[in-house]
Amino acid sequence: MPAILTVKRETRGLMELRRGTFQITLDGATLGSIRRDETFEAPIAAGQHRLQVRTGRYTSGLRSFDVADGDAVNFRCNGAKIWPVYLASLIVPSLALTLKRE
Repeated sequence: MPAILTVKRETRGLMELRRGTFQITLDGATLGSIRRDETFEAPIAAGQHRLQVRTGRYTSGLRSFDVADGDAVNFRCNGAKIWPVYLASLIVPSLALTLKRE
């Protein structure tokens, strides 16, 4: 029985400054995409993985995690919500998007 990966993208009252579709990559390969206020789910193999979201040259940090057969792993992502972070991401693209495990 595979594990389930869930990625949520919710804005929750604050304006998200990067609004495009984010690509979800697992272990370096594109797994799918997610738009604003959507939830993405996919079955994944048990084991150690690295997850990242990206849009163009902008990325989140890489998040490593382990998952067992039949387990679920949940993450939340969004774009920069405040102008200083948005501006800094023009120089450091990995600041543009956040990806956190729930």
